[in-house]
Amino acid sequence: MKYSKELIDELNQKAKKLRKDVVISIGVGVAGHIGGSNSSADIVSALYFHKMKHDPKNPKMPDRDRFLLSKGHVAILQYAALAESGYFPVEDLKKTKEIGFYLQGHPDVLKTPGIEAGTGSLGQGLSIGLGMALGMKLDHIDRKVYVLVGDGESAEGQIWEAAMAASAFKADNLVAIVDNNGLQANGKVTDRFNSYPLIPKWESFGWNVIEIDGHNMEEILSAFDEADMVKGKPTVIIAHTVKGKGVSFAENVVGFHNGMLTEENYAQALKELS
Repeated sequence: MKYSKELIDELNQKAKKLRKDVVISIGVGVAGHIGGSNSSADIVSALYFHKMKHDPKNPKMPDRDRFLLSKGHVAILQYAALAESGYFPVEDLKKTKEIGFYLQGHPDVLKTPGIEAGTGSLGQGLSIGLGMALGMKLDHIDRKVYVLVGDGESAEGQIWEAAMAASAFKADNLVAIVDNNGLQANGKVTDRFNSYPLIPKWESFGWNVIEIDGHNMEEILSAFDEADMVKGKPTVIIAHTVKGKGVSFAENVVGFHNGMLTEENYAQALKELS
């Protein structure tokens, strides 16, 4: 399917704005997950500003699409998308992780509008998403559940339990997206707990697998549209991405998985994303 240049440009600009919001959320002198937030920004932009049905004025409307951040440590990216969508003021992002504030280091379903589940204990998001997807089928709600999973997180056994169950229950309203940036907190995925090769593993669990460039907006949109056409099995999108995308000093640098910004590189990051 062809997408208009205007749509692609708009979503790319939204992704760039999300990355800038991520930097603002982190601020200076406090550690924050810039790496995995920036690698996923294009995917989240496509979902929140084009693909998903959701309403900031009615966050719990029954016939909404659901988005779950299984790798909950990159909550600042979802907060940016929620703020830019109108769930709460963009200015509030500057207070992220302040004591007692409603934007904390991991998503909190009890405090933050637009959050579907408390996540961040790695490996659990896909199971929660599957439960939601099956519940929606029982309620005859014809919408999707999208779950963003990390490639490092894919070492968690619960991911594969959920993958097996989703296939067994033919959860074709469930879409997993693997942010395949190749790095985790302590180094390369291949040097730690190697979860590769991802494609044949997901195929062996009975999923429809789509492989894309996670920074190519047309490929992202096409993958989500293809998932709509698949019946009888869940879909996983393996998105090849760059850790820290959009901020030159953070790209493919393990130290910025959860890095601290100085005054100098905070200013540089904002300039590069302006």
